Amino acid sequence: MKARFLIAVLLWLPIQTGVRAASLETILDTTLQKNPAIQQAKLNLEQAAGDRLVLRSVVWPGLRANIPAGIQGGHRGGSNSIKAFGFVRGAFTQPLFNAAIPASLRRGDIDLLIAEQQLNVAVVEQLHAARLAFYSALYNRQLLSLRQTQRQRLNENVSSEENRYRAGLTDRSAVTGATVQAHDLDSQIEGARRDYGAAQLKLAEAIGSDLGQSANHLPEPEGDLQFAPVAVDLNAETESALERRTDVKLARLLVRAANEDERIIAAGYYPVVNGTVTADYIPVTGIHREGSTSRTQDFIGSEIREGATLTWLIIDSGKTTGAVIKQRKAREVNEAECRKLEANVARELSRIRNELESIEGREKSLAAATNAAEQDVTTIKQNLGSGLSSELEYRLAENSYLQTKTGLVDAAYLYNVALAEWDRATGRYFQFSDDTPQNVH
Repeated sequence: MKARFLIAVLLWLPIQTGVRAASLETILDTTLQKNPAIQQAKLNLEQAAGDRLVLRSVVWPGLRANIPAGIQGGHRGGSNSIKAFGFVRGAFTQPLFNAAIPASLRRGDIDLLIAEQQLNVAVVEQLHAARLAFYSALYNRQLLSLRQTQRQRLNENVSSEENRYRAGLTDRSAVTGATVQAHDLDSQIEGARRDYGAAQLKLAEAIGSDLGQSANHLPEPEGDLQFAPVAVDLNAETESALERRTDVKLARLLVRAANEDERIIAAGYYPVVNGTVTADYIPVTGIHREGSTSRTQDFIGSEIREGATLTWLIIDSGKTTGAVIKQRKAREVNEAECRKLEANVARELSRIRNELESIEGREKSLAAATNAAEQDVTTIKQNLGSGLSSELEYRLAENSYLQTKTGLVDAAYLYNVALAEWDRATGRYFQFSDDTPQNVH
């Protein structure tokens, strides 16, 4: 059985798709192919295929053979010659009844399914991390651009105040105040530049880039954050999420695996019956059998013996009972964790839906405030030259505009992050081949 998965359509992506300049689509595709955690999970899947063979081996027959050879001699029973001998001895064993066989077969299949789901969980986690890093990079780059633009406008105000000071229209304090306000943005600009670099580094890690390369080779995300409100159906998505979520599927598989492990251990209470066939092929006669005391016990010729062996635990010293109790508790823990995870799905989706609605309302308010603040800045700047507005009024208007514009960028970033969380919580990052029609490619 091979792990089969297809990249699903990511809903509500706020950017037109997308190392150096890279779109979100490119980032996600590269992450899927080169991310180290995903590659490790693929190797674990291959290992699970070998573990499955081990668990299934309890049902298959066993065959072994050995070839004793040597020389024997000395006076015994009228024979005083030295003879070379050699023969083939074989044994065939077939389990006829073993209570552990059905559970072992199921356990082998579940092990492979667990490895597949662990791979799927790793893929979802890494894609989600790459997506968040992509949004973080766009967000910090937009903040950097916004504050650089704002500083440029304030620098223009500094130049204007210096010209007015030289013309005797204002005093030195106005120039100083404008300069201080422009320099106040320096720390914010450097912080945004540093955070942008950190987001680029996370993107590089997600897509498996060589971090030893120059920083000039870090991925540059394409596009800008856009606010595109969407409607979500909480009830329908909650029901679907319980069927699609990879972590929920994995938790259910772990419960099944623990249950089968308990059955395998409990099989120690039941008898084990094996059919056996032993054979000796002897090319000559008169070969002494080890342990025989007379010629009548020696090998006469080739022979085959068949029979059955039965093994049954009559008195348990506590080893089997203790192992069963221990495994039962492990199963119950897994069951509790699974129920907890399933119950948390609805609460998580409800929380994200509330966040989306709250951010949407905040964005509408900020959009109106930003338009008003921009108009105020334009008006006050025009009046500043004619002396109808003060330099303090201009600085206050610029600060108000910067705050509302930054708030808009914050809202767009938080909304896109919430949408990414919604896709993760509803299991929309992937559609698995066993959940989709066969003609889906």
